[in-house]
Amino acid sequence: MKIFDANMILRYLINDNIEMADYVENLIEKNEVIVLPEVIAEVVYVMTKVYKRDRSDIAKGIITFLETDNIKTNCGNVIKNGLQLYDENNLDFVDCLLCAYHKEYGHEICTFDKKLNKLIKKIDSI
Repeated sequence: MKIFDANMILRYLINDNIEMADYVENLIEKNEVIVLPEVIAEVVYVMTKVYKRDRSDIAKGIITFLETDNIKTNCGNVIKNGLQLYDENNLDFVDCLLCAYHKEYGHEICTFDKKLNKLIKKIDSI
């Protein structure tokens, strides 16, 4: 079993270095790979700030990646819901991830952030 860091996922998703992207693809094909929410947060940050990718493209690309055979995560629904919230709202990904934890597990999110509180109320009303 392998755990990927953000660089492995970025090379695979962005495909800016064919040799590295092929290496990552080979690892995925031959191994079970674990992807952690903290790593996804870093991937989202880098794709947003460094590569200037659109929120929707980021969310769709990472969700597709997570649905790849041999990719495992300990909280896949939370990550996918967080990515969907990130696509649909103007909050940073970690805030969206917090909302996804709230939605999935009912955890109370304690914050002074007005935008985050607004999204939590929106989720609660659904």
